[in-house]
Amino acid sequence: MPGIQRETTFRFLAQPTDVNFGGKVHGGMVMKWIDQAGYAAAVGWSGQYCVTVAVGGIQFVKPILIGDIVVVRCKLIRTGASSMHFSVDVIARDLKTASERLATHCVISFVALDAPEGRPTAVPRWEPRTPEDEALEAYAVRVMELSRQLEAEIRRVREMTDGD
Repeated sequence: MPGIQRETTFRFLAQPTDVNFGGKVHGGMVMKWIDQAGYAAAVGWSGQYCVTVAVGGIQFVKPILIGDIVVVRCKLIRTGASSMHFSVDVIARDLKTASERLATHCVISFVALDAPEGRPTAVPRWEPRTPEDEALEAYAVRVMELSRQLEAEIRRVREMTDGD
C-alpha cells in the first residue's frame, strides 16, 4: 500500500571488491548504495517505478573500510506532486569494536513515473507531524535551492568558457 513506508534501511558488509587503491570504499560505490536504497524507499512510498533526479549536499565524512557493516538509512522528508526527497545517512560500523561513524550524508530526490507512458505521476502526500519533521522538510527545500543555484552557476561559467 503506497504512502506507508517512510523509512528504508539497507545493511551489508563492505567487501574487498568495493574498495579503491587506498583500501577504502570508493565514493562511486557509496553513491551506488545510496541510489539503490533511495530507489527502494521511493518505490516503497509511491508504489510506482521511480527515477533519481538529484543528489544534493553529498558529504563524504569518514571512510568505510573492508569488513565494516554498512547501514544506509533513507527517510522521507518532503513530497511534491510527483517527487520525493529523502535524507540519507550512510553509517559504518566496525564489527570488532561495535563503534559507529557517519560515513556519508546527502539528500536524494526521485520522481515517480506511470507505467504506460513513463511520465511523472502523483505520489502520496507526506505531511510533517513533529518539529523534527518540519526542520527536515525545510532542510530538503534549502538543499534543493542550493542545488538549483549551483546548476545556474555552472551554466553561467560554461557559457563564458564555451568560446575557449
